[in-house]
Amino acid sequence: MTTSRPHSAPPRTHVTAGGAPEGHDARIIARELERGAGAVVHVARDDKRLAAMRAALEFFVPNAVVLDFPGWDCLPYDRVSPNPDISARRMATLAALTHGMPGPFILLTTLNAATQRVPAREVLREAAFTAQVGRRVDEEALRNFLVRMGFTQAPTVLEPGDYAVRGGIIDIFPPGHPGPVRLDLFGDTLDGARRFDPATQRTTEKLDIVELAPVSEVILDDAAITRFRQNYRIEFGAAGTDDPLYEAVSAGRKHAGIEHWLPFFHARLETLFDYLPDAVVVLDDQTKPARIARWEGIADQYDNRREALKTKSRMGSVYKPAPPELLYLNEGAWDAAVADHRVLSLSALPHGSGPGVIDAGGRIGRNFSPERQQEKVSLFGALADHIRRSQRDSQVIVASYSDGARERLRGLLEDEDLGGTTEIGDFRDVPEGNGGVFLTVWALEHGFTGDGLTVISEQDVLGDRLIRAPKKKRRAENFLTEAQSLTPGDLVVHVDHGVGRYMGLETIAAMGAPHECIHLEYAEGARLYLPVENIELLSRFGHEEGLLDKLGGGAWQAKKARMKARIREVADRLIRIAAERALRKAPVMDPPGDLWEQFSARFPYQETDDQLAAIADTVADMESGTPMDRLICGDVGFGKTEVAMRAAFLAAMSGRQVAVIAPTTLLARQHFNSFAERFRGFPVNVRQLSRFVPAKQASETRKGLTDGTIDIVIGTHALLAKSVKFQDLGLLIIDEEQHFGVSHKERLKEMRTDIHVLTLTATPIPRTLQLSLTGVRDLSIIGTPPVDRLAIRTYVSEFDAVTVREALLREHYRGGQSFYVVPRISDLPEIEEFLREQVPEVSFVTANGQMAATELDDRMNAFYDGKYDVLLATTIVESGLDIPTANTMIVHRADMFGLAQLYQIRGRVGRSKTRAYAYMTTKPRTPLTPAAEKRLRVLGTLDSLGAGFTLASQDLDIRGAGNLVGEEQSGHVREVGYELYQSMLEEAISRIRSGQMEGLTDDDGQWAPQINLGVPVLIPEDYVPDLDVRLGLYRRLSGLTTKVELEGFAAELIDRFGPLPKEVNTLLLIVRIKAMCKRAGIAKLDGGPKGATIQFHNDKFANPAGLVEFVQAQDGLAKIRDNKIVVRRDWQKTRDKIQGAFAIARDLAEKVRG
Repeated sequence: MTTSRPHSAPPRTHVTAGGAPEGHDARIIARELERGAGAVVHVARDDKRLAAMRAALEFFVPNAVVLDFPGWDCLPYDRVSPNPDISARRMATLAALTHGMPGPFILLTTLNAATQRVPAREVLREAAFTAQVGRRVDEEALRNFLVRMGFTQAPTVLEPGDYAVRGGIIDIFPPGHPGPVRLDLFGDTLDGARRFDPATQRTTEKLDIVELAPVSEVILDDAAITRFRQNYRIEFGAAGTDDPLYEAVSAGRKHAGIEHWLPFFHARLETLFDYLPDAVVVLDDQTKPARIARWEGIADQYDNRREALKTKSRMGSVYKPAPPELLYLNEGAWDAAVADHRVLSLSALPHGSGPGVIDAGGRIGRNFSPERQQEKVSLFGALADHIRRSQRDSQVIVASYSDGARERLRGLLEDEDLGGTTEIGDFRDVPEGNGGVFLTVWALEHGFTGDGLTVISEQDVLGDRLIRAPKKKRRAENFLTEAQSLTPGDLVVHVDHGVGRYMGLETIAAMGAPHECIHLEYAEGARLYLPVENIELLSRFGHEEGLLDKLGGGAWQAKKARMKARIREVADRLIRIAAERALRKAPVMDPPGDLWEQFSARFPYQETDDQLAAIADTVADMESGTPMDRLICGDVGFGKTEVAMRAAFLAAMSGRQVAVIAPTTLLARQHFNSFAERFRGFPVNVRQLSRFVPAKQASETRKGLTDGTIDIVIGTHALLAKSVKFQDLGLLIIDEEQHFGVSHKERLKEMRTDIHVLTLTATPIPRTLQLSLTGVRDLSIIGTPPVDRLAIRTYVSEFDAVTVREALLREHYRGGQSFYVVPRISDLPEIEEFLREQVPEVSFVTANGQMAATELDDRMNAFYDGKYDVLLATTIVESGLDIPTANTMIVHRADMFGLAQLYQIRGRVGRSKTRAYAYMTTKPRTPLTPAAEKRLRVLGTLDSLGAGFTLASQDLDIRGAGNLVGEEQSGHVREVGYELYQSMLEEAISRIRSGQMEGLTDDDGQWAPQINLGVPVLIPEDYVPDLDVRLGLYRRLSGLTTKVELEGFAAELIDRFGPLPKEVNTLLLIVRIKAMCKRAGIAKLDGGPKGATIQFHNDKFANPAGLVEFVQAQDGLAKIRDNKIVVRRDWQKTRDKIQGAFAIARDLAEKVRG
């Protein structure tokens, strides 16, 4: 239709363009830009389509300017705010549009974002703050601006929208910037500005000018607060005392979900199209029905909230919804918003021609799924034929998902005699004409043809691939050193004094100078102050409860000695087992070339680096001719099964049998389904054995194993029964080893003398497998998550009946399933009642650990088969369930779980292509404990799953530390705490390996020199105010020894907190002296104005002759008195003391080497 307008402006047209399949639509947008449109707005159906469009534009017009304006990632009328990162990106885009864009550009947005009103342009013009180096900056005004614009104060700046103030240094992470910015104020002048990396906290570039935009659409200044209060009262009447939102806003605080009342804060709102009056609007295929459905959904949710308000329930707190048309565009408002623009509605299928309808010339490409289903047809042969046919009249582009996949495809095409392919970066490398075959990396869902171009996507050929560009990862180890802080009350183990309770940091005057110490409490209220530079003598005990040891009693030393003797036996036996295995022979297996390639190409994900390394190691082990004993350790769903499948393929193709053993029938079924699917079409026979297999079939399977007709068998421990005989077993794969009992393990050990063994486990750094950590068996850790696993949106909010109902129903109507996890069995009835009353539409099944194993199994299997929508369970969902259709997880009373538990539980969803949601709910109107709040906050920000892998190993209580060789060792771990046990065992094994059998019992290298020089040693509180950050820094410092490492650390401190105070400088020097003393075997060094006294560890010096030389070289200034050396010096200044002490330690360290 054409709308006429007053004035002589040309009429804006609304055109429907048929024949614009995905991929081809990017070319249409590129053409609009070429025609001279200043701006093109593309409205995608959802965020996935937006990402696909961005990838297509990068291929077709790599140098075009592309902005994006994402939609909120929460539901209308939700309890939670949109992700701060998303709000920030939206605001950064709006700010850029307000201040004008130079030259033509493309703006990508989603339907949800386009149908929602935004703050008016004048608001953004006023809401900007600019600071220039060398100019005056009003610090007070800047702080007020940050609070008003929605920034949150944090001890360390990690996320967009955080800021931290430390003396004259202000760190800000402005939205839309590549990294946070550090402002250095000298008085009230901006002395310097630089960008830094949030992971390392190091500077990355210098800046001259810093511009800040608001982080959130809600700007909390006085005018907005007054406006909100008036509008709220007009709409809902006087607010009661139990309205947390109203109270929070009145006090000028942000409240979770505050954005849903956006219209109450602003005098008027505009649409995105008001920002772009002359832009061409391109609408994605199917946007109209999606838009109508969205408006209906919004209205429906509004009605739900109104309904819930009338029937107040005791479980939730008040929620008064703002009328929908204030924030969202209904049909009429949408038509008015786009009336004055040229609008192109795209459609993938061609339309009949007519007025206002054009044909864009694209057609959906060929799909190879019929060939995929048939065993007899060569899939790659069909692909090659199709390419040859298409070459005649067009250029052919084959789009792969990654460089590795492109390489593999190139090889497979060459096998089909299709050579002469060219690898290209983007469309600019494709010449005019026809007949070429080009390979590129472009994550295209489906191919298309049109305008002399045929594009074939890898998905058309190989079926669904699940790949997104890898996100940049936060460096996990730095994140950890600061997150693994001790909280007062935790139990710790001191190497010399045993188990004590950590009470906090205290500064004590030692020899007249302040010295920061760690305060530990022991039995009968005894106290111990440990200097911070010796923090490495502490390790976490690992249990919440335990008996404190007595200070000065001999009990701890006796316990430790007993432990050492036992550890020596354990270590001894382990080494023997390993030595025997090294002498045995196992069959050599090597991969059959082309079949191996085809099998690998069927893997629907892009392999991560860790995964490729694990596969390569496994293959190398199997080709080596000695029995493999490898442990693959990786988080839930990180692709351990793929490593197992490739190993199984290798063994089966070499003519040997493979047994896969899983702890539960459910897991066995799961593995069987995935193995059967992957091995279809290869000459390999896969069967399963478990309770669920009918007796007749089971006996056939056993017979097949004995006569060798079955190649791969998958089952529970039924496979370990005496009645199961293998003709030629070559590979044993054990899944989730930590779930097997000791007797099963003994039986497994009998089986594993000369066959290859591959063990998979998910419990991070599993305790059964200290073997691998100590180097007795090989370990592969898969620590990087597969590329599309990061899509779990985690919400932390109070329990709210409407939100939970919405979440469950949304999953139900999406055709999926949900988990509902509670901390205690006693919570189940309450939630059952809630589900029956509030969510009658879904069916649920309850499961807990107290049920009989068979009943539990049956219930889990029923849920796996999709007979129920919701599984309501206690924490048993932690272990190993993999249900691709389950993508919503609700955790009741999340504050009662440990971090690792929450992390494991959350890993149960988000296993497939659909977006997964995890809701962590807490009790309404009750404050959380600080520790619980911290755990939930960490979980909310931990999108980088790799960090979770390490983090889980922090928080994981010693689950199943079981013995490595027999049944008795878990008690020992209880006695000395896990970390200490681990290091004692590693020490013992490395000593036995290097042949120092005897030296073990007297000295284990676990001691730290004590240094008292009467100089201040601490990180002052006003330099690093946050206690946890300070502890983390001490903990990292204690691990540094060389000058280079310490210099690097100092540079980082200066960068993060400003110039080093004198005390910190001294601390760094003391750490260096300590490292020297340790090398020289000095246990105690006391220094004063008159010189130093030195005492050696165990009163021994490694090289007595060297010691005599040292004393003689001092020209009578050194004497030996009762096993101590007294060195006379004249040290008046602090500097003299430090340099002198370092010189003495250095000289003695050199004498040790002789």
